[in-house]
Amino acid sequence: MSEKLENILKEKGPIKKIGVIGMGYVGIPAAALFADSDKFDRVLGFQRNSATSGYKIDMLNSGESPLKGEEPGLDDLLKKVVDAGKFECTPDFSRIAELDAITLAIQTPFADPKSLSPDFGALKEGIRNVGRYMRPGILVVLESTITPGTTEGMAREILEEESGLKAGKDFALAHAPERVMVGRLLRNIREHDRIVGGIDQPSTDRAVELYTPVLTKGRVIPMTATAAEVTKTAENTFRDLQIAAANQLALYCEAMGINVYDVRAGIDSLKGEGITRAILWPGAGVGGHCLTKDTYHLERGVKLGTEALDYPQDAESIYVLARRVNDFMPVHMYNLTVAALERIGKGIKGSKIAMLGWAFINDSDDARNPPSEPYRDMALEAGADLMVHDPHVLDYPDVDISKDLNEVIKDADAVVIFTGHKEYFSLKPENIKKLTGRMNTVIIDGRNVIDPNTFIDAGFVYKGIGRGDKNSHDIRK
Repeated sequence: MSEKLENILKEKGPIKKIGVIGMGYVGIPAAALFADSDKFDRVLGFQRNSATSGYKIDMLNSGESPLKGEEPGLDDLLKKVVDAGKFECTPDFSRIAELDAITLAIQTPFADPKSLSPDFGALKEGIRNVGRYMRPGILVVLESTITPGTTEGMAREILEEESGLKAGKDFALAHAPERVMVGRLLRNIREHDRIVGGIDQPSTDRAVELYTPVLTKGRVIPMTATAAEVTKTAENTFRDLQIAAANQLALYCEAMGINVYDVRAGIDSLKGEGITRAILWPGAGVGGHCLTKDTYHLERGVKLGTEALDYPQDAESIYVLARRVNDFMPVHMYNLTVAALERIGKGIKGSKIAMLGWAFINDSDDARNPPSEPYRDMALEAGADLMVHDPHVLDYPDVDISKDLNEVIKDADAVVIFTGHKEYFSLKPENIKKLTGRMNTVIIDGRNVIDPNTFIDAGFVYKGIGRGDKNSHDIRK
């Protein structure tokens, strides 16, 4: 325990001015909630004035969220804190010198999962900016999901090198991973328990002081920085594993000619003391920034660990295998499409495919690492003519995304549902049939959105994830 740091923090007094680096799905709602607390005086959101994301600065300073999709309460809260003069977005990183605490919510993708090489470029740049301008007594918190050991290692080294200060003596350093899902950002920050891990006790205590005022139902769970890093990577890895188990079960049910949703309901029905049946839903694939790479952060943490791993010899990690299963699901969607087209005497080459949904999650514009992308790549490479519809995603690099559902479906040989947007639950077979102009149109359901019987009775060739009971149905003429 550093007596010097304790004295500095005591002299500095309560946290009053906070900075948040990274104005995205994590940083924006976090900054708004900090600003809304009467415990804090002012919050600065830091955003580079770049060609791709500089537009966020003016939007946020006018009280408007740049996040699209449904985020209950966020627009109103942003307007409230901006109008009250408690929140400001700035590209001027020198203002870090004004702060008592700063958090970093910067994406940490993997450049190469096979070699466990993360892309920490953006995170390192953010940490360097903090180090250049920070003053003694500041609390620095990494909210990004990171390889276990990063806070005590890379982050500490960069901050000390840039600032000339010492972590645990001159400034506090902690990891407090975000635990949010798009579509419920504010609620998740307020209600989920907050994992907080400092490099020492004063750092942990200071981080607890920072996060406690924004929690309503949630509580703070203190631990070490490395334990907090493992907690975050492990909880996402476990969720990925659970999804993979559901996806593998769906593939098994297809092979055995039964309905995975009947099986799932049966499994889920067993309840009682000591019984846990946390079976999730199968689907067209797993996307987003977290689940697609956090397994590799956890695996890398083991490689960088201080002790040798005792594990079955030559056995593949069940977590990495789960990633492979989930990565396979867009391939399976492609295979279902090819098989269904063959049933009506068509090949994938030259067929028009109407792809419904680009975002990885329903009713959101979050299109980070979407499973729709590898499917599209495979279909285009095979010679298909493919159009994409999504009601929320405004743009995506090198992909044309239409807001006109009728235009996308018109003349299609196959309609492929990749995202469970609410708009797709009201699809009517007669409307689609009129638009395609075909007796037998293929429809592939990757999210259990439509009723198979309704479409099969209307002459559609149906295939769905886990629907072994329907995937070989007789074709109505």
